Formats: sequence, C-alpha cells, structure tokens
Amino acid sequence: MGSGTSLVAKQYRLQQWAVQVRECQNRPADMTVQEWCAAHGLTKADYYYRLRRVREACLEQSEVHEIVPLTPKAATYTADANNRTFSRKQDSLCISTGNCCIQVTQDTSKELLSMVLGVIHNAQ
Repeated sequence: MGSGTSLVAKQYRLQQWAVQVRECQNRPADMTVQEWCAAHGLTKADYYYRLRRVREACLEQSEVHEIVPLTPKAATYTADANNRTFSRKQDSLCISTGNCCIQVTQDTSKELLSMVLGVIHNAQ
C-alpha cells in the first residue's frame, strides 16, 4: 500500500507543478522567470527542476510506441525563407518542439529517429 500512496503523492505533486509551470509561462511579458519565482516563493533552480520533471512526465505519457511508415508520393520543390536555395522534399512528417523541427521521411531510419528523439528528450 505504501508504493500506491507514493505514486498518488507523486502524481499530485506533478499536477501542482504543472499548474505552476503554466502560470509562469503565462506571466506578463515584462516579468522575468526570476521575478515570477520570487513573487511565488520559489527559487529559479526549483522552478526549472519542476519544469524538467513535468516535461519528463508528459513525455513518458506520450511516448511513441510505433513508427508508422509513410507512403511515397510525388516530390515537391520548395525554397527556403530567403528564396536562396531549393531542396527536394518528399512527403514527410515534421516533429516540432520549441524552435526545433525534425523532418522525418520514409527514408529516415528508426535508429536515427530514436537517437535524435533521445537527444532532444535529454536536452529538455
């Protein structure tokens, strides 16, 4: 029974931390994280620890268990934002997190995708 109680306590704590993270992320634009933390009785280190733990919990709940193959279609050509270079783009899936976008095509190996997702998970 002790481990069940611990699990419930952990989940409750994560829910409280998720609320704090949401509130901090919705703070006024002119307020820094440090100022928000001081106003809410937290250290900046505590906030970032809680943010990391909430993100890890979210990733655990939404882990990809299967990679679905993409069906090939005609390739298209697109220019970058400055119209300087052209690149061939196949049908693809874009996985975005923060300011990072991972372009996955049917040619992307499972090993490479797994490694890149692991790096992103550890970086957050």
